[in-house]
Amino acid sequence: MPTWRPDLAYVHDQGYGFHATDCAPGILKLLEPVRERGGLVLEIGCGSGLLTRLLVQAGHRVIATDAAPAMLELARAAVPEAEEIRKLVLPDDPVPPVDAIVGVGHALNYLPDVAAVQRGLAALAGALRPGGLLALDLCDLEWGSARAGAVGQGRVGADWAIVTQFSRPAPDRFERDLTTFVRLPDGTYRRDDEHHGNVLVDTAAVPGLLRDHGVTAVIGDSFDDPEHPLPVGLKSVVGRAAD
Repeated sequence: MPTWRPDLAYVHDQGYGFHATDCAPGILKLLEPVRERGGLVLEIGCGSGLLTRLLVQAGHRVIATDAAPAMLELARAAVPEAEEIRKLVLPDDPVPPVDAIVGVGHALNYLPDVAAVQRGLAALAGALRPGGLLALDLCDLEWGSARAGAVGQGRVGADWAIVTQFSRPAPDRFERDLTTFVRLPDGTYRRDDEHHGNVLVDTAAVPGLLRDHGVTAVIGDSFDDPEHPLPVGLKSVVGRAAD
């Protein structure tokens, strides 16, 4: 799995919060019945707490989780009001029983292969209490085909910069080589390099898998909010556990 060392975690927090912001209205709408009954929400792949903050501000009880210690450190500083912020590495770590599970940023696609993604989905489905909600995003195979031949790109912030190169070694793989530059107190910049790979999945098969674990789900292009569609190839998975 990717490392998400401190510099990349910081750059992601500073420069890529728009995805959580765009997804939040639809997710909050889906979660409204959970909030009304005081249910417990588990967030997977919370990153630096960008969505976590919005969930807590809306009145939700949230356990925020991530696999990367650097991300969890940022999330703890950003959202101390969360019920708990802790490490959770799917598909093998135990998932606590909750009333809803949410996640943006396609956390499951960072697992090593499709079998691990399937096990992760099964673990999440098994943790939902009766009537519980599942709302997360997944990179479909379309994610790779839509970005075939994508050229590198760079972004610059007030005290950081990032350069990303893309590759598609197989139809079900999409990879990124990331170089970050973060300004130090003396005005110089520290460079760090990371390699991230995503396994892409046929999301059309996901409802059947979840059905086998007691969750009825649909695949969509947004989280119940057509004004904020997901990027091409990124699909929403919204489901409910049997009562």
